[in-house]
Amino acid sequence: MSILFANTAVRWCVRRKAAAEDHQPSSWLKRLDSWLSYSERAHQRAALRDIADDPHLLADLGLTRDEALAQADKPFWK
Repeated sequence: MSILFANTAVRWCVRRKAAAEDHQPSSWLKRLDSWLSYSERAHQRAALRDIADDPHLLADLGLTRDEALAQADKPFWK
């Protein structure tokens, strides 16, 4: 009888391992990741708007003032 329980336990571990390998990330993790991406993009564009009047920083980035402002005015989702 103990052999039957031992085989069942091994079978359960194998199934559990296979299920863990096939696991897909949940939808809320995907949403959190996209929200963080949007948030980071919004912060970067706000920072770009802040430095648009500094020609030395814009020269370091290789942008003109008009290019920086055009990029900063884009919506965060684009």
